[in-house]
Amino acid sequence: MMSCFQCCMSEEKIARKSLKKSIKEYHDTKTLASFANISFKTDSSRRKYIAEEIAKVGKGNISAQIFTFRELSVATNNFHPDNLLGEGGFGRVYKGKLEDTDRVVAVKQLDRNGFQGNREFLVEVLILSLLHHPHLVNLVGYCADGDQRILVYEYMAKGSLEDHLLDLGPGKKPLDWDTRMKIAAGAAKGLEYLHEQANPPVIYRDFKASNILLDENFLPKLSDFGLAKLGPTGDKTHVSTRVMGTYGYCAPEYALTGQLTTKSDIYSFGVVFLEIITGRRVIDNNRPTEEQNLVTWAQPLFKDRRKFTLMADPLLEDKYPIKALYQALAVAAMCLQEEAATRPLISDVVTALEYLTVDGIAESGEKDGDGYDESTDDDGAFEGTQPGSTRSL
Repeated sequence: MMSCFQCCMSEEKIARKSLKKSIKEYHDTKTLASFANISFKTDSSRRKYIAEEIAKVGKGNISAQIFTFRELSVATNNFHPDNLLGEGGFGRVYKGKLEDTDRVVAVKQLDRNGFQGNREFLVEVLILSLLHHPHLVNLVGYCADGDQRILVYEYMAKGSLEDHLLDLGPGKKPLDWDTRMKIAAGAAKGLEYLHEQANPPVIYRDFKASNILLDENFLPKLSDFGLAKLGPTGDKTHVSTRVMGTYGYCAPEYALTGQLTTKSDIYSFGVVFLEIITGRRVIDNNRPTEEQNLVTWAQPLFKDRRKFTLMADPLLEDKYPIKALYQALAVAAMCLQEEAATRPLISDVVTALEYLTVDGIAESGEKDGDGYDESTDDDGAFEGTQPGSTRSL
């Protein structure tokens, strides 16, 4: 497990070196900015236009392979139900094997009836072709034959975080504390790359457990960039856009006004991190009424140190460093603050989560907590967890 993450760090250096090239390609083509804001209808002339534009861009800076529909039909055994990996709002994902290389891939066939699927297809091809990072899923290629819109990704052997955290099937072993913290730290690094290294910055807009994919070593990668938006540039503070995303994960200010910032992603990260700690879904109608909304249930508990252990996933069976639990809850609480301006930057979150991995705790001599955390105040509540606080990580 640790060698996997050390390897990731060296990959990160390589990714940084290639970033300048990606930025130059972005400035040369100017394509991403215009495509990211285009809405498409479903008529055939629009479909033809999309296919032509993708082909045009493909000859320039997009390195992804162009597949024919026949090749992907063969790879997935005609999109056989036995190969179905999952189904989302924009289409179905199948496991496939490429005939010429025997490479196992994930094939996402977009819904041909939804205009949003066309826009998602363009944005995803362009973003994943221009941006590369160990914690972003790799785009292998795409197909734009006729009215088909298909994306081909690297195959992630362990599925999604949701599969191991919120949809734990019979006989499936729950994630241990260290693995949960490493998944959270890796996903945060993916967001950090989008927010602080991509130029212009990219707002992910759909950060949730089902979009965090895991390889055979539980290394996390962000997937599904169809809702991503280019962040504000110059003196602009936000991007105004139609409210989209998944209920429960959307930041309150974005849901109310449609004003999108990188801090909107920070709120969504806080929701997922709280799911990772608690093992609870953000919205769960099977629970008692007062516990159905995870954030609403957690807010009063954040204020009482004596109740922090009640928030830990029972499947952890109390196997976690107590101080690490307190500090993890502090990070989640700060990300979930009502006021966007008081939420931390993703780089601060990454720093805090690296400390919470087993190495960080061991180095500080806090692997075995004594049940008391000096960062709490006299009332047992974390400073900085109340709305309006600006305590940094």
